[in-house]
Amino acid sequence: MRHITSREHPLFKKLVKLQHSARQRRKEGLALLDGVHLLQAYLATERTPEMLVISESGREHPEIRQLLAYCQGQSRHNCLMLSDGLFSQISPVKTPVGVMALIRLTQSVPVEINDFDFCVMLEAIQDPGNLGSILRSAAAAGVSDVFLSADCADSWSSKTLRAGMGAHFSLRIHEHSDLLNLARRYSGQVVAATPTGTHSIFQTDLRGPTIFIFGSEGSGLSKPVLAIASRQATIPMAGQSESLNVAAAAAICLFEKVRQHEFGCSQFTTVSFK
Repeated sequence: MRHITSREHPLFKKLVKLQHSARQRRKEGLALLDGVHLLQAYLATERTPEMLVISESGREHPEIRQLLAYCQGQSRHNCLMLSDGLFSQISPVKTPVGVMALIRLTQSVPVEINDFDFCVMLEAIQDPGNLGSILRSAAAAGVSDVFLSADCADSWSSKTLRAGMGAHFSLRIHEHSDLLNLARRYSGQVVAATPTGTHSIFQTDLRGPTIFIFGSEGSGLSKPVLAIASRQATIPMAGQSESLNVAAAAAICLFEKVRQHEFGCSQFTTVSFK
């Protein structure tokens, strides 16, 4: 196991760049996972990290020792130990547990949009926490593919990964997607989620092939996207509430489709709040 204590070491500098630069992550096709949970979620997919990075104090952590032993049993094991000071310069959290993993990003491949009965498109979701939360809800709802416009937050940043809670490893994430082109080609319905929608999500028949499109936290979906949608759906709310956080709205919409699919709803009842 290599042990690095100098911030001038080339490998340490490389890790710093990967942690803080989306461009560097895209260039090298690598990203860093921070913490036990994300690493466990990654290993559960039967993939092996390019490198395990632990802190001097982290090696005494029981769960980290188990993960280290597991990775040492793999054919491509590579482990690096950093001094606690260096590790804290890379970790995105104030009190790191002491383990990170360097992983190879899965390359996005061309897909046929009409192969999907249920997928998600995201336009200009710029908050990494919201992006990660939407990915988490999408994975939990059974979505396999998520398409991101070029102006979305980086899906492999530390904040997005942390909010995703491992969802990245069960989804195919297509960054820099041409949402308009994909939506035009889709033979199913395209449902745009918007506070000014003309249909309640609970009155919208979602049992057939469906794409959901969710937009920017501030300005919502762009006019071209709204124009191409076959449905503009909204979530009815009580009182003076004007809108929901986009991640919360996405979870409601996605699981409404799951509910309709699971229970075979054939009638849609008007929902109103007094």
